[in-house]
Amino acid sequence: MSWGDALVVVAGFFAGVLSGFIGIGGGTAFVPIMTVGFRFGQTLAQGTSLAAIVPTALVGGLPNIREGNVLLGPGRWMGGGGAVGAILGALLALYVPGPLLARVWGAFLVLFALRMGREAWKKPAAARRSPPI
Repeated sequence: MSWGDALVVVAGFFAGVLSGFIGIGGGTAFVPIMTVGFRFGQTLAQGTSLAAIVPTALVGGLPNIREGNVLLGPGRWMGGGGAVGAILGALLALYVPGPLLARVWGAFLVLFALRMGREAWKKPAAARRSPPI
């Protein structure tokens, strides 16, 4: 296993902890981790996320696999890390008061929304500078 694989496992574990800890779907964590943390393109991150959440997202993941929007290796590694993290996050959530869980969830959403928004605003500006085809 390479260092890149280890980072993907850690990212999957982190997403799984968040999923179990604050009650989010895995894709809510996987996609921002891949787009912000690993700098995957949005389409590739979403496809890989769906593949990692097998079997519940299998129906959604198959079209992305057919279109070439999935990295199967990282998807498998993230799924394994996510499963372990989800168990630990759910157990952790049993001992954390509801209001604190809500604050953690809100902070998570705000931080990722700000980062993703900043990246999204950069791309339209670059597109305006390029000549039309």
